Amino acid sequence: MGNLAAALDSETAVLSRSVSNEIERYRYLPAIVARDSRLQDTLRHPIPAKIQALNEYLRGVGNDSGADEVYVLNSVGVTIAASNYSEAGSFVGQNYQFRPYFSDAMKYGSGRFYGVGVTTGMPGYFLSSVVRDSGRNMGVVAVKIDLLGIEQAWEKDSTNTALADSDGIIFLSGYPPWRYSPLFELNTDTLAQIDSVRKYDGKSVAMKAPVLTGSHRSVTALDRVEIPGKGAFMMRSRSINPDGWRLWSGSSLSPVWSTAALSSLSATLAGLLVWGAGLYMHQRRQLVRTRLMQGQVLEQRVVERTAELNREIEERRRTELELRTTQDSLIQSAKLAALGRMSTAIVHEVSQPLAAMENTLAAAGKLTDRGDTSGTSLKVRQARDLVKRIQQIVKTLKSFARNEAGTMEDVDVEAATASALELIQPRIRTDGVMLRFEGLPEPAIVRGNSIRLQQVVLNLAANAVDALKGREDPMLEVWIEQGSSEISIFVRDNGTGMEQSVKERVAEPFFTTKVTGDGLGLGLSISRAMIADVGGRLEFTSVSGEGSTFAIHLPKPIAPTRYQAAL
Repeated sequence: MGNLAAALDSETAVLSRSVSNEIERYRYLPAIVARDSRLQDTLRHPIPAKIQALNEYLRGVGNDSGADEVYVLNSVGVTIAASNYSEAGSFVGQNYQFRPYFSDAMKYGSGRFYGVGVTTGMPGYFLSSVVRDSGRNMGVVAVKIDLLGIEQAWEKDSTNTALADSDGIIFLSGYPPWRYSPLFELNTDTLAQIDSVRKYDGKSVAMKAPVLTGSHRSVTALDRVEIPGKGAFMMRSRSINPDGWRLWSGSSLSPVWSTAALSSLSATLAGLLVWGAGLYMHQRRQLVRTRLMQGQVLEQRVVERTAELNREIEERRRTELELRTTQDSLIQSAKLAALGRMSTAIVHEVSQPLAAMENTLAAAGKLTDRGDTSGTSLKVRQARDLVKRIQQIVKTLKSFARNEAGTMEDVDVEAATASALELIQPRIRTDGVMLRFEGLPEPAIVRGNSIRLQQVVLNLAANAVDALKGREDPMLEVWIEQGSSEISIFVRDNGTGMEQSVKERVAEPFFTTKVTGDGLGLGLSISRAMIADVGGRLEFTSVSGEGSTFAIHLPKPIAPTRYQAAL
């Protein structure tokens, strides 16, 4: 029984990873397609020529990515273009406003949903992302993924496998009679909610009996359960996030009991029938041969499973490379967006020394006309100081905006923090915010990337200044602390703080509480990823009405850095 449980746990882990890997291949596809200007242009002006061009583009995306369908819905949920536009079951003209993946994308920026297609009758997993134009939600890009290939592979496996949604309804199974059956008894509220979004349209979920009778829905492992029509099984499960799915695998207990009965009978015959030694030895040889054959079968299965895992690992590596490229692009976009948001204050910061230099040079000209060379020399030196100030501002902006690959280097934490605060100083002065910055008595060096650390600090400081709007005594505090194993940067404001519902989702991609047009909601998500890339973590606390504190924790290097070795 112990060996069977261990094998079943291992099998369940492998199967759950294969499902997650299949979905992750397409996770970022809707967001990438939604950024294409052709979608925004067609949603603004849905004329036939533009719609036809968009249809062809979506069909190409579907063919290249392997997605089942790719389609675009306007702001009221009507499909205006689709990769299957020329097929009999085309989505074009259909209204999917009732589907959660549409409403979630319009409300939160993205959505996901598994259900049976109301147009084609074919099930699939739907991923979606909002299409924005000048800060306005224009529509939604949706991608449908066909998971039936996974189910077909399960049907060939001896393990009884089923994948259930967060409501406990099986939607994929290697055992066809379980399909669209509830694991446990469903209440009327759950059934009503499923019907409202037409999740399993036409599948009569309410009419099917539960697969696991007499068990509580919180159970995740069963050593022995009676399944109607199949007998006694050992069941194991594993959760698949973020959808709240649970994958169940079961193995029949009949072979286990049969083997135990055979061994007992052999021992009894050996003790009672001495004269049957020849027969016993024959049975023994048969048993050995059987075990050898089972070992060969198991070995072949291990080889096949290893090859399959290697393929999945290679696919994941390729996906991670694509995601890394996308993340680098988003990081650069976020930097340029941050500079754009501060452009007014930066222009003002440069204009002041330019105006002062103009007045200084005019005064120098008058002194020259009078023959006062000593006064002229003083004014020229003052003008040179103003030019150096402008050069420093431009140098800082150019360094920050540089598109670099995030290479690892020795980073002076205080210097990087100070550079980020220098970039936002014009906006701080414009908004009347009081800034307090406290560094360390000696340099604190970590391994990382200076520009990306500046970007994270700048993003946190900019968010803090946004939160201080309307405060009578706006205060932004930044300080650095050095612990035994890490160095921490703290950014605190006395702004409005965050409600509990906002705190739970603040780090999700495309989630934002700002006025439409002020950001894509990628700042904290990208910041957390950049800090995690160097082994650190980004944490925060917030009290509604009192303010928020964000903390960047960076690990100290184990070996001495080049900077420390030079001391």
